Amino acid sequence: MAEQAEGADRVVVGVDGSDASRDALRWAVRQAGLTGGEVRVLGAWVVPQYHGALGWLPPESTDEAALEERARDELTTAVEETLGPRPPVEVRTEVRYGAPAGVLVDASREATLLVVGSRGRGGFAGLLLGSVAQHCAQHAACPVVVVRATGR
Repeated sequence: MAEQAEGADRVVVGVDGSDASRDALRWAVRQAGLTGGEVRVLGAWVVPQYHGALGWLPPESTDEAALEERARDELTTAVEETLGPRPPVEVRTEVRYGAPAGVLVDASREATLLVVGSRGRGGFAGLLLGSVAQHCAQHAACPVVVVRATGR
């Protein structure tokens, strides 16, 4: 992991491919442009589990390298589709193993600002604030901005 330049702002943003996370990414890039900072785009991945008649079952494949690579590809695609090939600020992408809320709270220790979308891909439609956004707002080590999706 590259070290942050002395005094430079590091804006960390969680992206899961949802409209709200893409809006959060655009907001983070604009903010970093205003402050001369960099953007660290984080994605999280876990080994999926399935619920069957006998309870929680292990996944069909436990190939962690393949799961991580898929998460990395999805994150790269989301960033490129959202920002284009030449973002106006330095943007670095990273995927980390773990639940999204925990990954983002851990990353907030290295950030001057954490940006998340109001609702991700999971959960229930109609909720004002997703569980990841709420957890980050309550537990992050830096200020948190929650960006609502614009409905694109």
